[in-house]
Amino acid sequence: MGRLSMAEKWIKGDGLIKVRGWARDGLTNEQIAHNIGINVKTLYDWQNKYSDFRNALKDTKDVVDRQVENALYKSACGFVGDDGKYYPPNTTAQIFWLKNRKRLEWRDKIEQEITGADGGAIKVQSMTDEQIDKRIAELKSKLKE
Repeated sequence: MGRLSMAEKWIKGDGLIKVRGWARDGLTNEQIAHNIGINVKTLYDWQNKYSDFRNALKDTKDVVDRQVENALYKSACGFVGDDGKYYPPNTTAQIFWLKNRKRLEWRDKIEQEITGADGGAIKVQSMTDEQIDKRIAELKSKLKE
């Protein structure tokens, strides 16, 4: 029997078990590629070429992501643990959940738009120092009125 190609070592058997473990542990595709000793583009090529490899990565990541989502949800809402102890809602988990699930209502960044007359563009003028001084004097005289 001939030598296995690089891909064959990782798309089935013990190699695939290691890849699933890395995906379960939360490694990114870049990190998994590094552990295998390949470029991340090669990893994506393998995913396109070998459906079992692609599905192993995807399914493993999906399961772990769902477990983390469920743990975050429980933490945000509070729960009774297996030990019978009540764990109150975690404010940080609530904030994280809301900022990610309801971005428009809960994000910290507030966007404001400034427009000119009737919602149009703001007009910008270049002025010399003399023109600026004259305009300041006009505005000061209006304040005195």
